[in-house]
Amino acid sequence: MKLIVLTLVVFCSLVAVTTNSVAQSKDQTAVSQAVEHLRLLMISPDKAKLEAIAADDLSYGHSSGKIEDKAAFVEALTSGTSDFVSIELVDQTITVVDNTALVRHKLMGETLDKGKPGQVKLSVLLVWIKQKGNWKLLARQAVKI
Repeated sequence: MKLIVLTLVVFCSLVAVTTNSVAQSKDQTAVSQAVEHLRLLMISPDKAKLEAIAADDLSYGHSSGKIEDKAAFVEALTSGTSDFVSIELVDQTITVVDNTALVRHKLMGETLDKGKPGQVKLSVLLVWIKQKGNWKLLARQAVKI
């Protein structure tokens, strides 16, 4: 009898771990897709799509120390104040805990801010939250590298 109970406990534990790993992988994939969507929107901004991907309480931190809310973030990209010509993301990691995801990566890009060409090399932390089944950018902080 003890052997049967022990076998059931081990089996249930394995099923729980496997189910959690599959769910985590599914969320990690969805977050990765959201990050890629954001990357493309930062190069070719679309106001409606930027507003849709950002949480209402967005806190967007630049490497200069400047902090933007959702409206300022969208305006900077759509007005050309912050103009990315290209963005490459490397060394990305994604950690999902419940409905929150932490994404870290290095961002290398070419800019044309206010018509002035430049280059950026940043280490970035993104915080995403899952709202109504969609991953939304809640916070971002960058530092120069």
